[in-house]
Amino acid sequence: MALKAAGRTSLVDSAVEQLRTQLTDGEWAVGDRIPTEHELAQQLGVGRNTVREAVRVLVHAGLLESRQGNGTFVRSTADPAAVLRGVRHAGAADVLELRIALEAEAARLAAARRDADDLRRLRDALTTLREEGDRDADADLAFHLALVGATHNAAFVEVYRFFSAQVHEVLVEALGDRAMPPVDIDAHEALVAAVESGDQDAAEREARELLRVPMEAVTALTEQAE
Repeated sequence: MALKAAGRTSLVDSAVEQLRTQLTDGEWAVGDRIPTEHELAQQLGVGRNTVREAVRVLVHAGLLESRQGNGTFVRSTADPAAVLRGVRHAGAADVLELRIALEAEAARLAAARRDADDLRRLRDALTTLREEGDRDADADLAFHLALVGATHNAAFVEVYRFFSAQVHEVLVEALGDRAMPPVDIDAHEALVAAVESGDQDAAEREARELLRVPMEAVTALTEQAE
């Protein structure tokens, strides 16, 4: 399929979108080497610098991979940007339900698989969370990433890392002028204790309890809007 010539405005953005479309439509398969900068520039009707910048954007997005001396190859045809748009357009309650499902299973796996290093990281993250205050989003995220890391499941870690940053944005937008519910330090401590004990049922229960307060806040807001 031939690429359409880009217009004069937003040349890089136009090139990015057209290349992204080619990737998601299956024009090139995972592992394929895409055409050279010169070939793409001719197909798009833009300069090579524009193509170079567009490719750089798609490399950063995880769709392409540059291999020095060999060219640029397709790394993925699944567009993360489309997933992000879907998450942002989902309701806050839907997003929280997904987060609860992920973290409940993460807690079960962590309780079964955690080692001494995992427990140390969880305790360190808990200490930082306690010291930084109950509204520090970065410290809270670090704690939950440590929990997911204790699953020793690389796919789980990558999915959660990708998803978690969007959760906070969705909740902040949903709550508007309302403050985010404070982080429940006691609930975090109970979760760590359950993981440390190796009790998978207790770990899942504590993970669900930890997210109960933000879910209640979002539910109350939804009911008021109806």
